[in-house]
Amino acid sequence: MSISEDHVGRSYPATAPYEVSRAKIAEFATAVGDGDNPAYAGEEAIAPPTFAVVLSSAAWDAMFADPELGLSLSRTVHVDQRFAWQRPLRTGDQVSATLTIEKVRARGATAIITIAVALATTTGEALCTATSTLMHTTQEAA
Repeated sequence: MSISEDHVGRSYPATAPYEVSRAKIAEFATAVGDGDNPAYAGEEAIAPPTFAVVLSSAAWDAMFADPELGLSLSRTVHVDQRFAWQRPLRTGDQVSATLTIEKVRARGATAIITIAVALATTTGEALCTATSTLMHTTQEAA
């Protein structure tokens, strides 16, 4: 079977908690060319906004492992990414990510899939929703 509109609304269990650390914030800020930004350093460091992709992409594993969907990361292109923030990620936050399939448009051998990953602290504080649009092609016959 392959992913279809019937899968809209399917959610997967939350990921294991991830602790946001100063070291990981600094590494990410450096990787995106913003390592000198004082907001991303010190005891009160916040994470760059796109750091959320580190956490949200971990939630993708459950969706790609779902045999009913027939998805393969090797046949997937990440075509869009949006973030809706409640507050920045901070050093010491313990964060879990929960993925929900929001929309599926199947056209021939291609499916356009919209997923939303809700990031929240382990105490239940909502932090961010990372919405991704993926384009997936079905495996062609040999």
